[in-house]
Amino acid sequence: MAEDSDPRPAQLEDAHARLKTVFERLDVAEDVRVRLAQPALSLQVGIPVRMDDGQLRVFTGWRVQYGTIRGPAKGGVRFHPAVTADEVSTLSFWMAIKCAVAGLPYGGGKGGVRVDPKCLSRGELERLSRGYMRAIADVVGPDRDIPAPDVNTNPTIMGWMADEYANIVRRHDLAVITGKPLELGGSRGRVESTGRGALQVLDLWAQREGREAARTTVAVQGFGNAGYHFARLAHQAGYRIVALSDSKGGIHAPDGLDPEPIWAHKHERRKLNDAVYCEDSVVGGHDCAREISNEELLALEVDVLVLAALEDQIDERNAGEVRAGLILEIANGPVTSKADAILAQRGIAVLPDVLSNCGGVIVSYFEWIQNRSGDYWDEDCVNLRLSKRLEAEATAVMDLAAVESVSFRDAAYLHGVGRIADAQSQRGTCRDFSTG
Repeated sequence: MAEDSDPRPAQLEDAHARLKTVFERLDVAEDVRVRLAQPALSLQVGIPVRMDDGQLRVFTGWRVQYGTIRGPAKGGVRFHPAVTADEVSTLSFWMAIKCAVAGLPYGGGKGGVRVDPKCLSRGELERLSRGYMRAIADVVGPDRDIPAPDVNTNPTIMGWMADEYANIVRRHDLAVITGKPLELGGSRGRVESTGRGALQVLDLWAQREGREAARTTVAVQGFGNAGYHFARLAHQAGYRIVALSDSKGGIHAPDGLDPEPIWAHKHERRKLNDAVYCEDSVVGGHDCAREISNEELLALEVDVLVLAALEDQIDERNAGEVRAGLILEIANGPVTSKADAILAQRGIAVLPDVLSNCGGVIVSYFEWIQNRSGDYWDEDCVNLRLSKRLEAEATAVMDLAAVESVSFRDAAYLHGVGRIADAQSQRGTCRDFSTG
């Protein structure tokens, strides 16, 4: 058994609460519980950055590796002023589950830097990105830990990090980072993959329910990369997108919205200024839509509520106000475990993050393969491979939910943790030792 230590921080403890049902239903060795109880590695670093005015600032960053039984760690890096060690550890835990659900040969990884990146110049942002890679270079690599984009990071930032790693190891090792620009070894289809995969999971659910896209209303909280591409593709597929929001607020139009011109309007100033981040919002300039708050969007009466912003958006305080028939999680951990229980009592199903948003890590895996083989695929090939893998795994999860009479989240965890347990059993467990 693992030695007792300080109590786990609240967010990670909440994430671990979801393992209770899994361990009650799976006959797993105690080794699996012990391995999933804490990270394999948790690194905190200080990143010195020379600012444009000559001042030296030191930013706090983290890299965490979790559940690496099935392979090297895999997961994104986020730049956000509210990043904490607890959050990064929790995100890394979810990545370990997600990679197993998707059948990928990875454990979980996650990184973060506590910073408001929108307050940095482009030069300061590049120096921070390169400094972060220098700080974690000893614990990452194509066979150990492969970072990727997350909140407030993108292909440009991944490109800087990959270039810095090449400078450190004195060789081109493109597979150390995924989500890179195409010109630096990125994969076609990677940018859209999280949203595309989430739509496929929704489509599979709709088919089982006998629901037509044209008769399905959708509200999307979070209009970043994943939320936009989901909304764009869902609109093209015939779903009626009735609400969109970002961090500054939202808009609501019962007759439907076209996400593409809204995205173009929001990013117009960014393109003119060659900025890394978008400073505009979905709010404003839309005569056909009324402005609403994010809280109002979460309580809209719609068929599908899509959560594509940050974690903990629905908790025990507002779960009773949700009026959607289904929640689709694209963000990591947007529904707390206590809110899960309330939603279940109210008959509101949740398609969980560890299944719904795994399109991104699946195509990151494809990028890693392409980097290592030197054989690059066209976008149709990438999308076809994504579709085949995701259909197989999502179908397995939904079938398991029906057979076991459990929620989609519990089924996904049973599916993923079962694979982790199988890998641990092949490495050896306490059951290999006689107790007589």
